[in-house]
Amino acid sequence: MRKLLICSLLLVTTACASANGGWRDLLANDASAWRGYKSDSLPSGWQFDAASGVLTRVSGGGDIITRDQFTDFEFVVDWKVTPGANSGIFIRANEATDRIYENATEYQVLDNTTHPDGRNPLTSAGSNFALVAATPDVTKPVGEWNTTRIVARGAHVEHWLNGTKVVEYELWAPAWTEAVQGSKFRQWPTYGLGRSGHIGLQDHGNVVSFRNIRIREITK
Repeated sequence: MRKLLICSLLLVTTACASANGGWRDLLANDASAWRGYKSDSLPSGWQFDAASGVLTRVSGGGDIITRDQFTDFEFVVDWKVTPGANSGIFIRANEATDRIYENATEYQVLDNTTHPDGRNPLTSAGSNFALVAATPDVTKPVGEWNTTRIVARGAHVEHWLNGTKVVEYELWAPAWTEAVQGSKFRQWPTYGLGRSGHIGLQDHGNVVSFRNIRIREITK
């Protein structure tokens, strides 16, 4: 218990991750683990409330990414949307393109009930956006917290939503490559090719909140 308490009071370190079964808290006491895409600081449009431990996109500021990069990992986060809201979680992102979505694959975060993208499983919450459809729809009502889990081990990626696996795919496999070539992402040659990179959260112009952001690196 003492080790856990110490870790909760300090910035996340390798020792803290070890004490917590390998999990790193990416919202320990602040949002210092995050910065803007192609920026050294967190945009003012993203606000962290220390009392609740919630990070919210409240106004324009652009996408944000973790300061650290990850290769194989298990990532968990709670998210809550406002009516009609759209956002996303990017994995293995780099900063070699103008916009994060031009290089990193996206786990869709969405209000499925009123946003037009919610009508199509290919672009609904939990999907590998525009490439692999999410089924079934297990989103909770707007205003309630959803829990996302992403497992990335080499080419194998799983999307979980509220305890249900909704997407599973193999990066760089023929079916995935064919899907990319049939989508808007074909115009960016390096799209989805990263073997490691940052985790990103999307600013899509709506109020969206995140909490309990944790990651555990997979070494075997």
